[in-house]
Amino acid sequence: MVGMEDDERTEDEAAQRATLGEFIASQRRAAEMSLRQLAERAGISNPYVSQIERGLRKPSAEVLQSLATALSVSAETLFQRAGLLDPGQERSTSVPGAIRNDGRLSEAQKQALLEIYTAFISGSGQRDGTQG
Repeated sequence: MVGMEDDERTEDEAAQRATLGEFIASQRRAAEMSLRQLAERAGISNPYVSQIERGLRKPSAEVLQSLATALSVSAETLFQRAGLLDPGQERSTSVPGAIRNDGRLSEAQKQALLEIYTAFISGSGQRDGTQG
């Protein structure tokens, strides 16, 4: 029976890779980007991106992050589709939380963005568009 469970897991993983690949391909087409352009923007080889889109390869989290950035989609979306994040898992959706968790930013950049964000949401700005 263990063999049957392994077969089911392998089939599930293959289906998940295919679904991820289809999603990446659809996002690439929606952005009117060629496979080569996506590969260049993500810093990944053209054949590797092609294999991901066809569901032949399971990309690492780092590759998914690069693809997400190149496609202007959230890495979280790709991580969920790749099975790296549980869709039911609670995550922080606050702007400060997103800034603090963004590994692409230096600590100085995070601090600057947090200060700017805080200034915008504090009482210093008027929401009705009038100057005061």
